[in-house]
Amino acid sequence: MIKGLFIEGKVVTPKNTYTVQHPHTEEQVAEVADATEEEMQEAIDSAFKAFGKMKALSSGDRAEILNRAANLLEEEKEDFAQTIALEACKPITAARGEVDRSVQTLRFSGDEAKHIGGEYIPLDAAKGGEGRDAYTVHEPMGVVGAITPFNFPLNLVVHKVGPALAAGNTIIVKPAEQTPLSSLKLAELFTKAGLPNGAFNVIPGDGPKLGKVLLDDSRVQKISFTGSPVVGKLIKSQAGMKRVTLELGSNSALYIDESSKGSLEDIASKAVTGAFVYNGQVCISTQRIYVHESVFEAFKQSFVLNTKDVPFGDPLDDNTMVTSLINKKSQQRILEWINEAVESGAKLLTGGEAKANGILPTVLTDIKSTDKVSCQEIFGPVVIIQPVKNHEEALNLMNNSDFGLNAGIFTNNLQQALEMAHGLEVGQVLVNDIPTTRFDHMPYGGVKSSGYGHEGVKYAIKEMTRLKMISLNYRF
Repeated sequence: MIKGLFIEGKVVTPKNTYTVQHPHTEEQVAEVADATEEEMQEAIDSAFKAFGKMKALSSGDRAEILNRAANLLEEEKEDFAQTIALEACKPITAARGEVDRSVQTLRFSGDEAKHIGGEYIPLDAAKGGEGRDAYTVHEPMGVVGAITPFNFPLNLVVHKVGPALAAGNTIIVKPAEQTPLSSLKLAELFTKAGLPNGAFNVIPGDGPKLGKVLLDDSRVQKISFTGSPVVGKLIKSQAGMKRVTLELGSNSALYIDESSKGSLEDIASKAVTGAFVYNGQVCISTQRIYVHESVFEAFKQSFVLNTKDVPFGDPLDDNTMVTSLINKKSQQRILEWINEAVESGAKLLTGGEAKANGILPTVLTDIKSTDKVSCQEIFGPVVIIQPVKNHEEALNLMNNSDFGLNAGIFTNNLQQALEMAHGLEVGQVLVNDIPTTRFDHMPYGGVKSSGYGHEGVKYAIKEMTRLKMISLNYRF
């Protein structure tokens, strides 16, 4: 099966291809276009030409297209879920959940398309401004370049495509090399939904090579990137006057207070899901857990017992929660980090072993803050649990990170919850929820090395439009 480029509303035969393999079985899934710089240029030409049509569409028309796409995606849910499971090695139940979220994200985008409003500005508040009415409008920017990761090959694409189209822009998606199939299928689906040809293009292939074309072309007005901090910082340094949104991951922390002692088993169950869902390959995966010392032992026992029950298996099995990692390189790196931590004094409570092309769910304690499993983003099925004396110590440890995306707190003490919520150096604080919590209409963005700008449909739209003020002098 050969999957080509998607340009000008149709599949285009590529000059070159590469093989996408199933990470769990290592079987070939498809031959996919390995785009050249010239082919990326063709996509930019197409998107630039289509911008006039997109800009001319009414907000109601854009909303209808997005809602038709959502309906089509819902009808094709199982087909898309199977594709995600094969290319991303995502457990099928999680893949179905991703499709459901993508449908919802498209509907949020359709809703927001009809509410992209400005504000009235009373210019007579300034001396000399008498007799003038003024208002602002949000106008589309033009061509948006989106560079997306492997871990949510559909929903994180939709989080860029939906807002871009809702705002009246056109978009070019450069998907992760391992997971281009979902975005190619999505582009075809949008054509069926009535999107103008050229408004949504998909160009698979080498990230650095194709990303440079997007960065160098002045017609691309915005870059939206989700991926590693190293690449994100490089993009920002090379973007010039382009607007940039960067979502760069984290090592999300969770604090469990002694006031939660009556709910420890329930919290442990939720935290296990947050740590190990989709092998921990989630930007907001629960990686660091700090527990008040008075309830630490009870929580630790419950957490480890729950971890040992996490099913490892084939991603197409409905019972599987953890499976092979996205590639063997990731497996080797994570095993090295676990071994380094143990050699420096950490205690391995469970897991730490390779299985197939993955790693069994792993729990560590007695960790040093300098261990990679603590201070870096592990992006794998590994979590650390540490006791703390009080919430002040927990707050200091949670903030002792180069990252700051999501953080969670479990407490029944309102004053403590608010104190920590205001003190945590992150973009989102979830009180009485695990940090591995995201709803598709909420603002989503990090601080420090976790990113720059915001996603979440309404907030992404604002970052994909230009604000213009119009003044009317009615005393002229």
